[in-house]
Amino acid sequence: MKTFSGSVLFLDRSDINTDEIIPAKYLTEITKEALKPFLLEDLFLDGFSTSDLLNKAIIVTRENFGCGSSREHAPWALEVNEINVVVAESFARIFRQNMYNCGMFAIELPKETIDYLFRNYANKKVTISINVDNSAILIESDQASEKIAFKIGEFDKTLVKEGGWVGYADKNY
Repeated sequence: MKTFSGSVLFLDRSDINTDEIIPAKYLTEITKEALKPFLLEDLFLDGFSTSDLLNKAIIVTRENFGCGSSREHAPWALEVNEINVVVAESFARIFRQNMYNCGMFAIELPKETIDYLFRNYANKKVTISINVDNSAILIESDQASEKIAFKIGEFDKTLVKEGGWVGYADKNY
């Protein structure tokens, strides 16, 4: 199973699209590893630099993450950079399913909860751990620690536990 814990990168913007996650000019690459250095290369966000990705394992962002084209390369670029969890208000439908198909988490939380996370944690050193079985997020900083429940369908949870569709198919077919 992939790792679902680590340091958090807060991206305070809605509508981050798949071209910003991995630019289209890299879609000719034939391995996930080849995508690694280009993650979020075209994301223009005040105060953001791709060096902010170093040692990050989780992204917390706003609504409609992964909108745009339906390429699997966007989750792959996250995965190869060991970012296996994105927490957002909402996701583009196909991006969200591609995350689960790859055995990764696309966790949706209400706007009020996302606002709370940004208000209380965005400018701090923060780690998050996901409890897969209990569908809970443990968020920790130097000043606070708390749990936040989230909803996930049983099949999506199974995909995460099996490492995605390939793992699920190997075990069940």
